Amino acid sequence: MASLSTEQLKIGYGEVTVVDDLDLHLPEGKITTIIGPNGCGKSTILQTMSRLIKPKKGSVYLDGKAIHKASTREIATKMAVLPQTPEAPSGLTVYELVTYGRFPHQRGFGRLTDDDRDLIEWALEVTGIADFAERPIDSLSGGQRQKVWIAMALAQETELLLLDEPTTYLDLAHQLEVLQLLDRLNREENRTIAMVLHDLNHASRFADHMVAIKNGRIVQEGESKDVMTKEVLGEVFQIDAQLAKDPQTGRPALLTYNLLKDAQVESHVSV
Repeated sequence: MASLSTEQLKIGYGEVTVVDDLDLHLPEGKITTIIGPNGCGKSTILQTMSRLIKPKKGSVYLDGKAIHKASTREIATKMAVLPQTPEAPSGLTVYELVTYGRFPHQRGFGRLTDDDRDLIEWALEVTGIADFAERPIDSLSGGQRQKVWIAMALAQETELLLLDEPTTYLDLAHQLEVLQLLDRLNREENRTIAMVLHDLNHASRFADHMVAIKNGRIVQEGESKDVMTKEVLGEVFQIDAQLAKDPQTGRPALLTYNLLKDAQVESHVSV
């Protein structure tokens, strides 16, 4: 089972430090959800853990090995990444994009094997887009495109899945469908999954481990009952949260909220 962690991680853009001295470990074989306000560093952390961003200081460790010392192929066979706003080359079909997930496993001339095709077909089926296989990605709705990217990540057949807002563009039913799929992959195949989510109730419902981030630092982490509290949500989001127990899961759920008095809510570019 693949492991992923950070040690004294410092991340920034130019002179601006977004994350400083971050120690984060993704529990193996579990689902971790990362929550926090816009601009707090959630996506930046995920991108750095997947080697898309180089840290200013500190290290990311994949299976105990500094990730910058591993080859791109080695990383891609252990970890699949779904960024926040992926873009596909114009004219590419759904099937063609999903085949990209098999590239890290190919040798020689890169021809698809029968096993590759089986995995591609499985990824298309479980994400519910098999009927769109021959359609150009440009012709799909935003929600359908998101499922194609998830299918590509699944076809990569890795022990680690990192997803930045995987429910973007999806309506309520399709959000639940995608999250239940990821939950099933975790439970049945023991995949380690980390995802950034804006919906706090989804984050609480599907997490084994939650991490609340503010200003690039961990405010609280642990089970949902430890993170989805009035005090933590007040500090992280500057809200007066009203919480209840989800009747289906028994986990904390956000019912409603107001801004805290004198709260200063700043506008950020999401990172």
